[in-house]
Amino acid sequence: MPGVLEELENATIGIAERHGGAVVGIGHGWGQGSGVVVADGVVLTNAHNVSDPGVTLIFADGRSVDGQVSGHDIDGDLATIAVDTAGVTPVEWAEAPARIGAAVFALANPGGRGLRVTLGSVASVGRTFRGPRGRRVTGTIEHTAPMVKGSSGGPLVDSSGRLVGLNTNRLGEGFYAALPADEDLRRRVDALSRGESPARPHLGVGLVPGRAARQIRRAAGLPDRDGVLIQEVEDASPAANAGLRRGDLIVDASGSPVASIDDLYQAVDGLGAGESLALTVVRGAEELSVSVTFAAGGAREEGTA
Repeated sequence: MPGVLEELENATIGIAERHGGAVVGIGHGWGQGSGVVVADGVVLTNAHNVSDPGVTLIFADGRSVDGQVSGHDIDGDLATIAVDTAGVTPVEWAEAPARIGAAVFALANPGGRGLRVTLGSVASVGRTFRGPRGRRVTGTIEHTAPMVKGSSGGPLVDSSGRLVGLNTNRLGEGFYAALPADEDLRRRVDALSRGESPARPHLGVGLVPGRAARQIRRAAGLPDRDGVLIQEVEDASPAANAGLRRGDLIVDASGSPVASIDDLYQAVDGLGAGESLALTVVRGAEELSVSVTFAAGGAREEGTA
């Protein structure tokens, strides 16, 4: 009878041999990421790994191929890439969700520098973290399989090698987050691969959350106010066109107090195409009313929040 260590060794080797070919590198070097073949001609990765429509993928056999981003969801941190997968066997999706305590393997090919496989366990499910533009991503898997820089976008698989999640970021203290490979994710991936990127109103600001905003205002000798602080304003964005500036504190949106980033997103996401958003901002000690107009059909997926 093989011992526990031998069983773990055989399981890890088997995962690497059977599924390593489906794990690709995104771009060149440690600063990029990983991806996974989920269908013939389709690679799934994190949105934060692909900033341009064209992207270079490095397959396990060293093949370097140019692909094209077919779908992009920044707030959900998902992107699909259309590319010649040359007959690589896609990973299979798990039939059941990951459970706390289950053994999982994280696979990655950071920037095309070679396959990495690590073992861990599911520490928690249903967790929440903030996506690249600050919106909450809910229902995620928290696990302990170590990941080096450039591992985001790689698959998280169960002991049978079936996809249970897509690794996305480090949570700190030895924990990592993965988007669950459930039916909702499959539907979103299918839509992205058809070129159906979600369109959301795009304000065009980088934000400092409430607690940090209060600390910054105190340091500047300004009175405490609940709100979110604008850290940057994207050029030619609706926020810039409305005259919003770095250092403005947003305290109200559409007549509702803004005490957190989520409050602001709720107001923005409730708008229809071509509608305007009424904001109350504090600039220094002065309170101003600002109307932000969003062009009809002008929602964008690149840039800031």
